[in-house]
Order: sequence, then C-alpha cells, then structure tokens
Amino acid sequence: MADFFIDLFNMSITASYLVLAVVVARLLLKKAPKWVSCLLWGLVGIRLVCPISFESALSLIPNSQTIKVNDFSQGRPFAVESGIPVVDTNVNELISSNYYEGITVPVNTFANVTDVLSVIWLVGVFSMLVYGLISYIRLRKNVSASVCDTKNKNVYFCDDIDTPFILGVFKPKIYIPSGLTAEQVEYIIMHERAHLKRRDHFWKPIAFILLSVYWFNPVIWSAYVLLCRDIESACDEKVIKNMLNHEKKHYSETLVS
Repeated sequence: MADFFIDLFNMSITASYLVLAVVVARLLLKKAPKWVSCLLWGLVGIRLVCPISFESALSLIPNSQTIKVNDFSQGRPFAVESGIPVVDTNVNELISSNYYEGITVPVNTFANVTDVLSVIWLVGVFSMLVYGLISYIRLRKNVSASVCDTKNKNVYFCDDIDTPFILGVFKPKIYIPSGLTAEQVEYIIMHERAHLKRRDHFWKPIAFILLSVYWFNPVIWSAYVLLCRDIESACDEKVIKNMLNHEKKHYSETLVS
C-alpha cells in the first residue's frame, strides 16, 4: 500500500504541473469557446488516471518520479527528483545531512511514515466518498415529494429545494423549485437540458471521484472548482448561442434570481 501511495503522490505532482499549464491556457483563451477549457480539464483527468508519463525536452512535466524510492539497504531510501535542479540539490542535501536510517533516525522510519500516510490517505478517500453518498441520499430524500411536469419529460417540481439541479447519472431527472414563473422555468429547463446534452451529469461525478482520490493535493481542489465553473460557462454559452439579445437578457436575469 505504501508503494501505491508513493506512486499516487508522484502522479499527483505531475498532474499539478498540467493543472498550472491549463490555468495559464484559460487566461490566454478567454475569447475561445468555453468548451475548450473543459477539454483541457479532460487532459488533467486523463493524467490523474493514466500512470504512464512521456518525458522529453519539450514536456510540461520535469520528472514523473518526484519521490524516488531507493534501496532501503542504502540507509537513504528516498530522494527528491522534481526535475528542478535548485530544488533537488537543496532538498537532497538536507536529506543527506539529517536522514540516514540506523544513524540519524531509527531503522525503517521511511517505511513506517509512508505506512501511516497511506492509512491517512485511505481514511480521506473513504470520508470523501461517504460525504458524496450522504449528500446524494439527502437530495433524494428532499425531492421524494416532487411533482412531475406534464409538459416536459423528466422535469419535476419540488417545494423543498432552493435551486434547480440534475439528479442521477444513468436516468437523470431535472428538479426545479416550485413557485417560479413560466419564463423562468423555460430558461431553467433549457439550461439543464444543455447540461444533459453535454453529459455534465456524468463528467462531474467522475471529477468528484478523482478529487476524492487526490484529496491531499490543494492544486487538484483548485482544478475541480475551476472545472465546475467552466462547465457552467460552457453550458450557458451553448444555451444563448442562438438567442436574440432580449432573450439573453431574460436568461441572465433568471440565472441571477
């Protein structure tokens, strides 16, 4: 398990470089269609899933093995190889000066620490997934008394929710708060159906699962937040693409309200 955690940690570091590159690309591509940003986040997702890295002089990833595990018999069972010389030199000199198993630290210290970190990581993953499951169950309970719209398929009105959303992955349903005007309902349905056409109800749970696995990396949290924003922007862009100016105004007012 410790070896798996180290490999996962290294994948997290290499993915962080890609996240930073995507953040820069988003700034440079402000005028590009928003789905482009979503596509870039898809590359980050592939990086988080795929254990294979391609290193080259042109690569965005300096080194795919930031924490390199050495032979434990050497006394120094790990070294840092980030691919950034100034970082590697200073950190490894510090390790060499203060870390030598059996002399400056007890034997098997590295193995014991990585075992503890692995357990903490597993607890974190379990907690995130349980939180997601409980949130889903609560939503299901809140919409249990919803009423189906006779005019629109898979659209339900509910008194116990404050904001519209899609619930379900394989059989998604649109839930809308009661008491809205007919115009607001029309725009909300357009918005939520755009999400369905883009398969956002499928991609966002996958993104949350990846976040649960890499919960220890704050860069991945930032990527998740930006992804959710880009998904909403891409959805709005899809909805207003063929709208007239006054329709865009009313649609925007609906989003604000």
